[in-house]
Amino acid sequence: QVHLVESGGGLVQAGGSLRLSCAASGRTVSSYVMGWFRQAPAKEREFVAVMTMSGGLYSADFVKGRFTISRDNAKNTVNLQMSSLKPEDTAVYYCAASSSWGIPRAGVEYTYWGQGTQVTVSS
Repeated sequence: QVHLVESGGGLVQAGGSLRLSCAASGRTVSSYVMGWFRQAPAKEREFVAVMTMSGGLYSADFVKGRFTISRDNAKNTVNLQMSSLKPEDTAVYYCAASSSWGIPRAGVEYTYWGQGTQVTVSS
């Protein structure tokens, strides 16, 4: 079992950057497929990016070129570097851990979730 805690959210102007971090305890992040999701008010949760256990990366089309997922094994964290932020990126961002093979992009494929961190982008 792994416990996940996100941090790094906040208020930023459009065009700005934020770095989200997901700290894991209980097990190493390299033991799981680690994903980032987000949920905006009145919208369904959506997939943002994922890193497989072997280090493979995949991100949603709407964040390609702007968001980068990375893993720090020494700190046992998974990070999401976000740049060129837009007001439509405003959401609660969650990290999650999955034991699924491949590149899981559906929330139901993830077993463990953090509590989320709010990102607000002003225009």
